[in-house]
Amino acid sequence: MWVRGRGGQRYARDMSETVLLRRVRAFAEADPRVRAAVLSGSRVNAAIRPDPFQDVDLTLYVRDLPSFTADHGWIDRFGERMILQIPVLMGAQDYDHASPILYLMQFMDGSRLDLGLVPLERRAEFPPESLSRVLLDKDGIFLALPEPHEGDYFPQPPSAQAFADCCNEFWWLAPYAVKGLRRGQLGYAKYHLDTLMRGELLRMLEWAFGCRTGWARNPGKFGARFAGVLPPDWLTRLDTTYAGADAGANWQALLAMTALFREAAAEVAACTGHVYPLQDDERVSAYLTRVGEEGVGQKGGL
Repeated sequence: MWVRGRGGQRYARDMSETVLLRRVRAFAEADPRVRAAVLSGSRVNAAIRPDPFQDVDLTLYVRDLPSFTADHGWIDRFGERMILQIPVLMGAQDYDHASPILYLMQFMDGSRLDLGLVPLERRAEFPPESLSRVLLDKDGIFLALPEPHEGDYFPQPPSAQAFADCCNEFWWLAPYAVKGLRRGQLGYAKYHLDTLMRGELLRMLEWAFGCRTGWARNPGKFGARFAGVLPPDWLTRLDTTYAGADAGANWQALLAMTALFREAAAEVAACTGHVYPLQDDERVSAYLTRVGEEGVGQKGGL
């Protein structure tokens, strides 16, 4: 199975995934309850180079959904599973056996299937995403589905409130990170630095990516496709924000993260006309410098 890339390259799909698709398609064709099957995500994206780790994202639009969910054993036919997750059945959630359901399956051969079931009568509530291709349509319900495109994955220009919230959250979190480093609480510091602050930084970088591409290109998950759009210097500096377990290295990562956020946010502000909270930046940055330079890694009260 081949697809053509953005530059005309023909990319071959991994054969183990093709076998998996054939199994699911054969099931869908033979079962009268299944009325349509739609393949989505990276496997229909010609801009993505295929590799053995791509998921098969498939949605079946079905009649009589409770007949599938009453006994989940029917999914055993797709192969020997390594592990299974059914999100609606996790935690304290009460599943009614009639609402859409997602089966996340990792198989022993390395292939992965994310199989969604949607009641046929609710298809308008759960339409295919922009990166979708119809594999099976017994009733012609998806005849008008356009060719796969990345539109659903393009960043959207932030509202003034969204921009302000991102900036506020980033600078609000920074003192937590330096506090953890001063106390010698690495886990606390890295949670704020690597999870919370990084999330806001990546959000701002995605907006900068959108500004530079006219909001018409996909930045990829976690900035996988930043290269070639964002400045190489930014990407090098982004790499330096990933530190190990050394307190000093994490202090330098924090400084690199704040500097990169400031530069990206200034560009987004200029692009969108939003106001960057310079006073918040200056006051928090001064605090970080004062507290951090007093001795990161040395336990002591702040």
